[in-house]
Amino acid sequence: MSELTARQRLDTPRVSRRRFSFHVDAEAVGRFSESIARFLGTGRYLAWQTIIVIVWISLNLFAVRLRWDPYPFILLNLAFSTQAAYAAPLILLAQNRQENRDRVALEEDRRRAEQTKADTEYLARELAALRLAIGEVPTRDFLRRELEEIHEMLARLQPPNTADADHHPAADGDRPDHNDRRGKK
Repeated sequence: MSELTARQRLDTPRVSRRRFSFHVDAEAVGRFSESIARFLGTGRYLAWQTIIVIVWISLNLFAVRLRWDPYPFILLNLAFSTQAAYAAPLILLAQNRQENRDRVALEEDRRRAEQTKADTEYLARELAALRLAIGEVPTRDFLRRELEEIHEMLARLQPPNTADADHHPAADGDRPDHNDRRGKK
């Protein structure tokens, strides 16, 4: 049995030989194709193309010495076919890139909408909790009415007799001393 070379053995990785490879930046190609697609969709492009076609046909019909593309205008048709062959894929590439951007924007809008909805629901719950809490908090009018009722009750408990007020020690401003209380024990 012959000895297997490293290339034939499965347990040995292949040594990569540097070959010339053509690397294309997909983003740069996409931007370039979008710029061409945008230009192809303008009125300026249509005007220039119309002018070129008119000049082309006029020169090939009327300038006898400059006829490079006689009447069936085969070269002009080839130019239009080539233009269409490149324009259609460039426009499709630009549309695909726009679709990807739209998808990302839509996902971001959905995320923002979900966050806004969650924030709104949170604020609605907070407002409901505040309304419940405010319902349990006494208002100024409620406190005023309660204080008036207490004042009326106190006024009913105290006799309107002013003679008792003269003999009352607190009414005269006399306060018993602490020593007096101790002596009375």
